[in-house]
Amino acid sequence: RAIDMPFLLPIEDVFSISGRGTVVTGRVERGIVKVGDEVEIVGIKDTAKSTCTGVEMFRKLLDQGQAGENCGVLLRGIKREDIQRGQVLAKPGSIKPHTQFESEVYVLSKDEGGRHTPFFKGYRPQFYFRTTDVTGSVELPEGVEMVMPGDNIKMVVTLIHPIAMDEGLRFAIREG
Repeated sequence: RAIDMPFLLPIEDVFSISGRGTVVTGRVERGIVKVGDEVEIVGIKDTAKSTCTGVEMFRKLLDQGQAGENCGVLLRGIKREDIQRGQVLAKPGSIKPHTQFESEVYVLSKDEGGRHTPFFKGYRPQFYFRTTDVTGSVELPEGVEMVMPGDNIKMVVTLIHPIAMDEGLRFAIREG
């Protein structure tokens, strides 16, 4: 069950509350966060540590937030400008940021609302993960010159910013 896994919340928005500190909001993807828990902020920038000092849902203060819930998490000692949409809040050590990954991709055909034309190595589209998109470049398997709409392809992607990811993470690719 999602609730038994290590805590992960993809950050959708960030607010500063005067006298309280910085709050991040989003839907808890898995696990539980409790007041007093240490958390890591992972992706895009260097990983930072903080402590959850409050959980809020529908304007009520709670002592925890769990998988499937939309909530705000108050963070100790984090400035509004140190954190952004697209990062994740996670149990320390449970997820790492990566700029390069291997992937299996199905390229939508024209009829499916996808491309009309092939793409080639060095193609630089936007890669959409959870709450953000990042530019990345594509490396095709040896001997593959181009990828046609409707193809299944294995490719190595190199992103311009690191993104918190673990095996099996789904993503979408769109033109810039």
